[in-house]
Amino acid sequence: MSVITRFAPSPTGRIHVGNVRTALINWLFAKRSNGEFMLRLDDTDVQRSTQEFADGIKRDLEWLGLTHDLFARQSDRFARYDEVADKFKGEGRLYACYETPDELARKRKRQLSRGAPPVYDRAGMSLSDEQKKSFEAEGRKPHWRFFLEDKTMAWDDLVRGSQTIEASSLSDPILIRGDGSYLYTLPSVIDDVDFAVTHVVRGEDHVANTGAQIQVFEALGDHLPEFGHHNLLVGADGGRLSKRIGSLSVEGLRESGLEALSVTSFVSTIGTSDPVAPFASLEALADNFDFAKLSRAPARFDERELVALNAKSLHERDFARVRSDLESLDVGGGEAFWLAIRGNIEKLGEVRDWWNIVQGPIEPKIEDRSFCQTAAGLLPEGDWDENTWGQWTSQVKETTGAKGKALFMPLRLAVTGLDHGPELRALLPLIGRKRAFARLQGQSA
Repeated sequence: MSVITRFAPSPTGRIHVGNVRTALINWLFAKRSNGEFMLRLDDTDVQRSTQEFADGIKRDLEWLGLTHDLFARQSDRFARYDEVADKFKGEGRLYACYETPDELARKRKRQLSRGAPPVYDRAGMSLSDEQKKSFEAEGRKPHWRFFLEDKTMAWDDLVRGSQTIEASSLSDPILIRGDGSYLYTLPSVIDDVDFAVTHVVRGEDHVANTGAQIQVFEALGDHLPEFGHHNLLVGADGGRLSKRIGSLSVEGLRESGLEALSVTSFVSTIGTSDPVAPFASLEALADNFDFAKLSRAPARFDERELVALNAKSLHERDFARVRSDLESLDVGGGEAFWLAIRGNIEKLGEVRDWWNIVQGPIEPKIEDRSFCQTAAGLLPEGDWDENTWGQWTSQVKETTGAKGKALFMPLRLAVTGLDHGPELRALLPLIGRKRAFARLQGQSA
């Protein structure tokens, strides 16, 4: 049986790093298994779902390289959900309830005060037709719960191992709201059955949902996928990411200048037994993927570590892999420029800053005008290469007696306008004699 996994975001907002982790795990497993990855937009919430967010999700996944083989959107499938809902109602598996949210909250409070689990008491099942009519005369609309059979639901979780949930510990889940709209569970299970999804992999916060959903699967037929519940992401301090989720959206990460492959490498390896390291491709990530490597402990997401990983990836990248990117940034200098500056950037967009320093004009920083003018007069003639810096500074040292920081720092400040940066033996030939001479004279060049 061919593996089919799915990622099912709701287009009510932009996807963030937590969503990316789920999407990645599903994509990597599908590709490693020579299977298919499905993108399903869970847009049954028609009030909050928008085409803008749907397009944004597709764009974000495309940027990450997580292409899909199958696609569906739930808003196209309401007739199918209605068909199954009518079937369940006819079989007595869906029953009408009329409690208001306040009434349900009071029931739960009373149960908790008695030390009882806050499980729905199935009062809706004992309502007479007259009572239902009376509620409806008050303007109440029924919500519909799925009757859970009293048994143990068990599965061998791909991440957590053997799992069991007693139906008696769960409330009969609401599948249809009072306004007639569907909650997540019913459309999701129907889609997993209809599209033959073989593996449902999601965050560990869905474990209890899986217990109830197994019975919905069984009520629909004999298709039961395998389940996996991966660890969730938390902040560097162990706290929730929700307060800062805007900056951690895929859109935000992309606009900050991070590389897509750095994001996927980082998000897929934190919270695993693998060291966090840059990967050369998504295919390499897929070959390395194994559910057994996922930790049960939360995965800590630290933006500083992501930026450091991004920098490491760039520091190791050869010119052939960045040639087109440099061209799109209108940066010249070729391979010599890239090899000179790649060790001094954290994000690719920073190459533009270094190209501006090479090309100028910049405002040189002159600490000792006499020293810099002397150094300017000692600039070598002819073609410059990586040996020029050493030859020049040796002449300046011999002439002025300056050495160490007193020799190198005034020259760096004058030639680049900065007290840090790439090795000048590599950068100086790109700047060239004409610009270097002008800058040493204190001229903008």
